[in-house]
Amino acid sequence: MKIFYDLNGSLYANITNKCPCACRFCLRNNGDSVGGNDSLWLEHEPTIDEIKSAFDEVDKSKYNEVVFCGYGEPMERASDLIEVAKYIKEKSDLRIRINTNGLVLLMHPTFDLSSMEGLIDSLSISLNASDPEKYYYITNSKFGLPSYNSMLSFAVSASAFVPNVVFTIVGVVDDDEVNACKERAADLGIPLKIRSYISNNTDYN
Repeated sequence: MKIFYDLNGSLYANITNKCPCACRFCLRNNGDSVGGNDSLWLEHEPTIDEIKSAFDEVDKSKYNEVVFCGYGEPMERASDLIEVAKYIKEKSDLRIRINTNGLVLLMHPTFDLSSMEGLIDSLSISLNASDPEKYYYITNSKFGLPSYNSMLSFAVSASAFVPNVVFTIVGVVDDDEVNACKERAADLGIPLKIRSYISNNTDYN
């Protein structure tokens, strides 16, 4: 069972296969892994102790960053993620990034955003679209149309506790939609990164 894996020179943490979305472009639709790694489908949800033990076995000297991003939404396990992040900071000087759909306030309404302060260095949040209807069409979020505004709210609020917050979209939409997403991100004062669509044997960051 692969909890930590190497991708593009960063150490990625695969802590859950759960996700409230079924995005049309998701890697999980195409195969079992990414970047030549073994399968990222977990045999079970690893315990916090299992995650810590797996981290202990990693050669930390090869990396400068841990990225919580696997075959599920890492913030499905928000409180566990924070505990693991504390352990990583205690045991290393690695930066920590979370690649997330930004729906933690719907998954865990009582999650304390301030718990990320001093632990999480970067958040990469999937903006995906310029309005709620387009977002729902792309993500099929189980939370429906309210997902979009919750994601935006999370991004703005999290910026008070995380020094580097960015939005991302996958560049499979037309130029008008890309421009609309740029405007939406600019209105919120959050940078936007456009990612290329990838398959399972293509680099991903």
